[in-house]
This record gives sequence, structure tokens and C-alpha cells, in this order.
Amino acid sequence: MYFRQEIGKWGENLACQYLQENNYKIVERNFLCRQGEIDIVAKDLTKDELVFIEVKTRSNFKYGNPADAVDKQKQRHMVQAIRYYLYKNDIQNVPIRVDVLEVYIVQSCKINHIKQIL
Repeated sequence: MYFRQEIGKWGENLACQYLQENNYKIVERNFLCRQGEIDIVAKDLTKDELVFIEVKTRSNFKYGNPADAVDKQKQRHMVQAIRYYLYKNDIQNVPIRVDVLEVYIVQSCKINHIKQIL
């Protein structure tokens, strides 16, 4: 596995741990379809929402903040993948939300949870 992939996997693991500690239930990880990928599907137990989460992990700031990588094209792919996920799992009339979790791994680990990006 390449360094970037390992960092990304580690970031997703940290994100899942953070979510579980903050009253989320992980429903699915790495949902992959032709339309795109959803890193984490979780249930926000405090708001009773289904949350689709994009995790962006960075070990430096060479390319800016992690959330900057969630551009319009990435958002379009996410929306298509979310629509397919809802269709495939016959989910209707459930409030949904799309979040970004920024994971910074620079000397120590820091997580920034950005809610409702779309």
C-alpha cells in the first residue's frame, strides 16, 4: 500500500473512532459504486439523521486545508453516490446530511468536523 493510501486509511479509522465517541453509529464504510465513493455512512443519534461523510486526511498543508479537496466535481460525485446508496438500500423519508471530516496528522492528530457541506 502506498503512503497516501495508508495515511487516508488511518485518517478514516480515526474519523470512525471520533464519530463513535460523539454519538454516531457507523452504518457503512467505503461504499463504492459506479457513481463514486462514500467514505463513511453514519447515523447521528442525537439528531436522528443519516450522515454521509467524506474524510480528508493531511500530514502537511502543502495542498491547503483538507476540505479544499472537496471541490464541485467531488461534490457532484458524492451526490450521485448518495442517491444511488439511498435507492439501493430503499431509504426514503429520512433526513440526510453531508459532512466533511478533516483529519490533520501533524506531530499530533486533530479532527475538524464540518457539518452540512451541501
